[in-house]
Amino acid sequence: MPLIAQPINCTLKADASATSSTDAMISVLAKAFMAHEVAIAETIRVAAHNVLPGVTSDEGRGDAWPAMREKILAADILVFGTPIWMGQPSSVAKRVLERMDAFIGETDDAGRMPSYSKVAVCAVVGNEDGAHNVCAQLFQALNDVGWTIPAVGGCYWVGEAMGDVDFKDLKAVPPAVTKTAKMVAANAAHLAGLLKAQVYPG
Repeated sequence: MPLIAQPINCTLKADASATSSTDAMISVLAKAFMAHEVAIAETIRVAAHNVLPGVTSDEGRGDAWPAMREKILAADILVFGTPIWMGQPSSVAKRVLERMDAFIGETDDAGRMPSYSKVAVCAVVGNEDGAHNVCAQLFQALNDVGWTIPAVGGCYWVGEAMGDVDFKDLKAVPPAVTKTAKMVAANAAHLAGLLKAQVYPG
């Protein structure tokens, strides 16, 4: 069976029809993944759904997280997209990480979390410095809840400090971003294939 990548967009824009630079970066990675025959699931725009605060996998009536969680765990690769706000991942991204905290208490008989043997990469955009800090926060949190991070696990773009140019408005994708996306996709697909064939022993 082909590998599946599930992108999530943690933009603050709840309107799914609103353009998003995070979507634009996810698209760059999606194109790179498709070159490795990885199927790309439809992007989940988290802010368009009612993901309740909490640290369990189901916070009760009206919570959209259980269905989202099911889609995320059905894939082999998580593409975690977030903008940079105040030098940090968005509040929406942090809510997703908080909900994944439940994985720690959901281990199987071998002590493996539901995310074990699955790969996560990040797609980060912003107009201020902070891409390395955001990737570091995401990687640490995702690894804490069982995801495996490949070599070169993040693809990012930041514009000029205090500038007004968005990634989605660039006339062309910068060559460095395209090159990095290809490496992220190649490494993640390779690692996900190995882990799908032989899962962690626990």
